[in-house]
Amino acid sequence: MKVALHGLSLKAEHFPQIELLFQELSSHGFEIFATDSFDRQLKMNGNKLLSYWLLENSDEISQMDFIISIGGDGTLLDTVCVVGSHEIPILGLNIGRMGFLATVATDRIPEAVKYLAEGNFQIESRSLLRLDSNRRLFNGIHFALNEFTIHKRDTSSMITVHTYIDGKYLNSYWADGLIVSTPTGSTGYSLSCGGPLITPEAKSFVITPVSPHNLNVRPIIVSDDSEISFKIEGRADKFMISLDSRSSSISSEVDLSVKKEKFSAKLVKLPHYHFFDTLRQKLNWGYDMRN
Repeated sequence: MKVALHGLSLKAEHFPQIELLFQELSSHGFEIFATDSFDRQLKMNGNKLLSYWLLENSDEISQMDFIISIGGDGTLLDTVCVVGSHEIPILGLNIGRMGFLATVATDRIPEAVKYLAEGNFQIESRSLLRLDSNRRLFNGIHFALNEFTIHKRDTSSMITVHTYIDGKYLNSYWADGLIVSTPTGSTGYSLSCGGPLITPEAKSFVITPVSPHNLNVRPIIVSDDSEISFKIEGRADKFMISLDSRSSSISSEVDLSVKKEKFSAKLVKLPHYHFFDTLRQKLNWGYDMRN
């Protein structure tokens, strides 16, 4: 089987875990490939021992059986962009911090590789959202696993985001910005702005205002079969939009709408993993914080 490795930021302290990963993959008969960014990280850290093939173009991704994201949740979001519509199963190895998406700890590397080799895992489909516009944005990578956001620039005054669901007027948000989140993204930026937690299998989007002027405005959950469109007004000429960690500056003349992408992200779920377990661990549910 063929496995690709992807990472954005490695440090010397991570190399024992990286070497262990290579050893386990090789011992189980995997043919190892590396993305260009992961190859650069290995060379920057002086690698001379690890052996792998370099993925020379994006089309070669389609030939992989798995891709392992080595980093934190930000790296896994970037891995989703690397995979794109090929829907290659992604395993998140967490050498970052939070780990809502990259759930495999480094001390479970031998176990995780063994599960992959034996086929002892499940594939969890995570819905993506798609941004449509009358301008080319984000170098044509116009989908996101977590969220799409509209935000004022820098210290400018708040903006007004007129929002429509399937062409029907919903609300005008006077706020610093607006978030449209997938169920996966409900544990991220949306949560920090008061949005609800949504289980991954829910077929919905959540619209969450950022610092709204009207305190009666609350997040709203809508069907992910909906198309959400926007018209933006403000004193400034430019506004910021983002897809996950990628951002761009636009003017109010740009048409924007969001809907569910046709393809999805396929995340590898190992035995004994459950989303509720991750919630309890990462959010410290069930712990008495008074001590």
